[in-house]
Amino acid sequence: MDESCLLCSGDRLTEWRFEDEDCWVADCIVCMTPMIVWRTHGLPDPHRERALIGRLEQVAAERYGEDGFWVDPERRRIPDHWHAHARPAGGFFDPRSPLFEEPADGEG
Repeated sequence: MDESCLLCSGDRLTEWRFEDEDCWVADCIVCMTPMIVWRTHGLPDPHRERALIGRLEQVAAERYGEDGFWVDPERRRIPDHWHAHARPAGGFFDPRSPLFEEPADGEG
C-alpha cells in the first residue's frame, strides 16, 4: 500500500457497486462511470487483469446493458495503480457527471 495513493486509500466518496478481497468498483469522482480498482498498488499480471476486467464488465452491464459500454483501461491520473473505467457506449462521461455533454445534433 502506498500511503500517498488515492486509490490505495479507497475512500468511499461515491457509491460503491462491488468489493471483494481483490478489488472494488465504485463510481469515479470525475466521470461518474463504474471504475474498478485493484487493491494491490501496482500493475497485475495479464491473467489477473482479465479477471478484474470481467468483474468490471459485470457491473457495467448492470448499469448500461450488455452492449451499452466500453472498457477504458488507460490510467490517466494515477498511472502506477491499476484501475479501469466502464464508459457508456459512444461516450466518455456518465450522464450524472457534471462534465457530461449531450452530443450535438448529427453527432453520435
